Amino acid sequence: MSKTYSRDEVARHSSPKDLWVVIDGKVYDLTEFAEDHPGSAVVLWKVAGQDATEQFFAFHRQEILFKYKRLCIGSIEGQQSLLQPAAFGSMSTVPYAESLSAIQRPSPFYNESHLAFKKAIRAFCDEHIQPDCELYGNSGKVPDKEIFLKMGEANLLALRIAPGKHLKGLKLPGGIKPEEYDYFHESIIHEEFSRCGIYGYGEGLGSGMVIGLPPIMAFGPAWMQQKVVPEILSGRKLVCLAITEPTAGSDVAGLTTQAVKTPCGKFYIVNGVKKWITNGTFCDYFTTAVKTGDGRYDMTVLLIERGQGVSTETIKTSGSTSAGTAYVTFENVKVPVENVIGKEGRGFEVVMSNFNHERWIMCAAACSAARQVIEECFKWATQRKVFGKALIEQPVIRYKLGEMIAELESAQSWTDMTTYQMTKMSYAEQNKKLAGQIALLKYRCTRMVHLVADNSVQIFGGRAITRTGMGRIIENFNRVHKFGAILGGSEEIMLDLGVRQAMKFYPKNARL
Repeated sequence: MSKTYSRDEVARHSSPKDLWVVIDGKVYDLTEFAEDHPGSAVVLWKVAGQDATEQFFAFHRQEILFKYKRLCIGSIEGQQSLLQPAAFGSMSTVPYAESLSAIQRPSPFYNESHLAFKKAIRAFCDEHIQPDCELYGNSGKVPDKEIFLKMGEANLLALRIAPGKHLKGLKLPGGIKPEEYDYFHESIIHEEFSRCGIYGYGEGLGSGMVIGLPPIMAFGPAWMQQKVVPEILSGRKLVCLAITEPTAGSDVAGLTTQAVKTPCGKFYIVNGVKKWITNGTFCDYFTTAVKTGDGRYDMTVLLIERGQGVSTETIKTSGSTSAGTAYVTFENVKVPVENVIGKEGRGFEVVMSNFNHERWIMCAAACSAARQVIEECFKWATQRKVFGKALIEQPVIRYKLGEMIAELESAQSWTDMTTYQMTKMSYAEQNKKLAGQIALLKYRCTRMVHLVADNSVQIFGGRAITRTGMGRIIENFNRVHKFGAILGGSEEIMLDLGVRQAMKFYPKNARL
């Protein structure tokens, strides 16, 4: 592709049977391709022999150029191409597309290890996750086993759980030491995984493990620590969290799945159903909450392995079926008493122990996803021409972008402060002091996401309601952004919890 052409030479190839165009300083021969063009050959005939850069970017994303690079036959003499495929791990230079800490502005939270870690995780995602996310997300195919093994080999599965002793001796991305790994490093990995742009596929990459494994690590007996935890962190086996039921969502204590001990006392017989279980269609283990008594809080958590009596069906949600969201049925499932996680009858404590961490993860992911949407809006608003000028020149568009940025950065700042507090507290302290704060933070983030989704649709117009093409990321985001307002506790429950937790510390002598 070293050959160069003058614009006059390109202009001579301006007929349907001899059709060249210039895009970003490169010359493309579209003669044979024209009849296969999805937008019809007529569109191409109109720009034959011309510089079609502006027309191209009015309808296509730049990855189309990389997809059809075989059609490129040379370049315009004396002109440099502005577009190059981004290197793995590179950061965006679009305003607010990266957190202010990540682009090396002064930060009280980030140090060099966080920046190196972010680049390493992004490079992994760019190389191994991004190439499959659109295809798998749109087709509904669940992630291949191979990607879990790759994540396990790179120790990414272990890094998504939390800082802790399970990282001892591991080689971590970015050259950081296990003892250096903190909650800011962990927030980075959740942020990067949320950037895949296809919600269902992103959830399919082990979101079930992120909430299903911590109870095992914190409360599971020795045999689980020795057998199950290594299987999962290596990617050889998968686990999910099975709590929610058709009649029990935010009301965790209202579940009805029962576990009855056999007369010999060595097994439980489990019967019941679970619903909306992330990764449930393809996981090997279910961290399952069951009733083991008549009281409202007589709950036990069992590790149930996929086998006889366990069946799963795919639930089609607003996202992609690649998330493996499942309706799970337990029918006379025989579970050894050794599979109790924690203590019998103390399951409520086990279930509630990881909610703060789960909600915090959702906050980090929400901010990252919103950044990607804002980046898309900036790009679209600068290249889309309406009424003879770029969309960004319309004051109402700048207003919408400004509103989105202000909401995002306020949510990001609160998330960062909460993350900092987590680095200074034990897990027990976090549960005591940050439960209400994280609940309110989650509400703040889901409301922010709602505004970003709404404004982005108005900026993209019809393309925002089209699943392919320029607005595909906006369409997907608008379709699934409400997941965060429901999962991990609804917005209403979060607000109530936040105030109830605050009242626990309300001073008795406070008066007007």
